[in-house]
Order: sequence, then structure tokens, then C-alpha cells
Amino acid sequence: MLYPEIFMRRAIELAERGAGWVNPNPMVGAVVVKRNIIVSEGRHERYGGAHAEFIALERAGSLARGADLYLNLEPCVAAPQKRNPPCADLIVDHGIKRVFVAMRDPDPRIEGRGIAHLRQAGIEVIEGVREREARKLNEIYIKFKMTGRPFVTLKMAMSADGKIATHTGDSKYISNKKSLRFAHELRARHRALLVGIETILQDDPQLTVRLERQTPQPIRIVLDSHGRLPLNAKILQAQGPVVLATTEALSVETERIFREKNVQIWRLPSADKRVAPASLIERLVTERVDSLLIEGGAEVAWSFLSAHLVDKIVFVIAPKILGGRAAPGPVGGLGVERLSEALTLQEVNVRKLSTDVIYEAYVQKR
Repeated sequence: MLYPEIFMRRAIELAERGAGWVNPNPMVGAVVVKRNIIVSEGRHERYGGAHAEFIALERAGSLARGADLYLNLEPCVAAPQKRNPPCADLIVDHGIKRVFVAMRDPDPRIEGRGIAHLRQAGIEVIEGVREREARKLNEIYIKFKMTGRPFVTLKMAMSADGKIATHTGDSKYISNKKSLRFAHELRARHRALLVGIETILQDDPQLTVRLERQTPQPIRIVLDSHGRLPLNAKILQAQGPVVLATTEALSVETERIFREKNVQIWRLPSADKRVAPASLIERLVTERVDSLLIEGGAEVAWSFLSAHLVDKIVFVIAPKILGGRAAPGPVGGLGVERLSEALTLQEVNVRKLSTDVIYEAYVQKR
């Protein structure tokens, strides 16, 4: 029967609308169905706001009794530091007859308990409908809950002959318009965005999310060991927080000037006179930042890849030949040939976005 697949797909679609707004919470959608007709819907809209189940059940009212409920994530139960009432209790109180759950909640305070609570109350629970899609949707949440560490995505735009785009700012792009929108959607999903100082000096990008709908702005982090960030850089004029990830080499006077510009200063341990990638990740752990998107440049990308800190790569490949004599090197000139052992990619997905090719894969951990 296709109905469970269809209704769960709708729950996942609803959940996805919370991208960027609910972090570090999961994206959750809820659909109440009676006699194969959708009675009501709900989604978790913002961090700290009402849960998807609460909204959908309140909208359904008395129609919820004897109905089915579709959830892309297991309903929560009572747990320490929880802001909202347990959704499993609400489901029981509203007389739901059957619950379809795409995946269990990886939060150790909840995992399996929500489903067990429903079953103990006599509610039938069907697990695993569109589980793979549900896990991909909340991959950031899953890693953060299971490890306490941020999910790290490396995104690069490159030509068909493997050369990385030299312009990521507002004036010149290598990718088409659909790919640029995709890039902004990707930014909206992540809590923090990282570039090196050379990208700022060369391109002067804003590094903001610019979409038709309102979206939260990520924390924009610049790797800059010596404080070369220009005070008139666009990143300092655009909306959203800016962090200068630097080392002890930054002078006290330069730090004072940046702080007057509302730039946060993170002094981190260095390696080869540069910010050590692992130290930045540890700072993100301390700040409870659940996700990081790395956008450039090549040296920054290589440093995080070689340190085995990247979870996912997203390459946008344009149908252009940039030419030139400089050898791009493996993987778009990232210098991966310097790795002591090759990185293995898994769950590779390749698709077209207009004229561009989107290449996504996960980095197999050691």
C-alpha cells in the first residue's frame, strides 16, 4: 500500500521547512490522517517553539481520535532540560490509533522510549517508513546528538577540468543560477560558515544567506592568524555575526579594533603558524554549534580534509574549461595527493541542476 509512503513524504516535506531555524533541534513534521485523508499538519518552526506533534494535534482537535499520525522522528518523552511537554503523552491523550515513525530519535534521553510509551498505551507503531530519507534530512542533528560534535560539510564550486572557482563573491560566479540558489539553501542549513582570509581578500564576499524567504544568518567565521581582515570588507557590513578565528599572533591593538566592529575574536592553538583545524572544531563544540559549512579556499579545504574532520563533500561542477598550465591536482586542486592515505567516499550521489552537476558524498571515517 502506497499511502504510508505518501503521507510520510509529506511529513518530511513539512519538516524540511524548519531548516536553519530549529538548530540544534531536529527538523520534524507531523501529519494527522483519517480514512486516508489528511486532517491536519504541523511542523517544528523555530528552536524553542511548539513541536510538530502539538501543532498538528491541536489543529485536528476531536478528529484526531482514532486517526493515524505520521512523524519523520520518534515523539519525545519527559527528559531533563526539555522545554516542551512530552509529545508521546499528547498523542495518547488525543486518542491517536496508529503512529508511523520514520526513525528513532538518536538522543540518548529519548531513543526508543517514545515508541515504547505509545505501545504501552495500546497504540500501534509502525517504524522505518522512508527511514533513509528521514536520516539524511536530520544528518546534522543525528551526529550532534550522538557525538556532541558539529557536522562538517565541504562545499566547492569547480570547472569541468577540475579547477576551483576563483570568485565566490557577488560579482563573478562559475556556477549557474540554480546552483547558486542551492548554495544559499546549503548555507541556511548550517549554523556556521567558514572561509580563509585569502578568500576574503580576493573575493570580498558577504557570505550571507540570500533567498526569497526569510532565513537565519549563519555565524561567519574567517580563518585569519594575523588580523588581515580589511575593516571595509563586505562581510563586516552585512547582517549576521562574524568571528575572527585567529592565533596568539594577533596583536592586542588589532583585536581591540575588531571588537569595536562587533567582531568576535577566537584565539586558538596554531599549527604551522595557522589556526589548527581541530582547535576550531573544539571551539565549536564549546559554543554548541551543531554544523559547519566550509566554502573556501583550497588550503582551508585541504587542511580540514587531511585532518579527517569533514563528514560530507558537495562539489558543484560547471560545464566550463578554465584552462591554464597549472595542474589542478586531484579533487579540484585540493592537494589531496599530500594525504598519507587516500580518502574514501561513500553514498555517492550525482545529479544535474540545470547545466551544472552536483556531486555529493560522505567521507568514510578511519
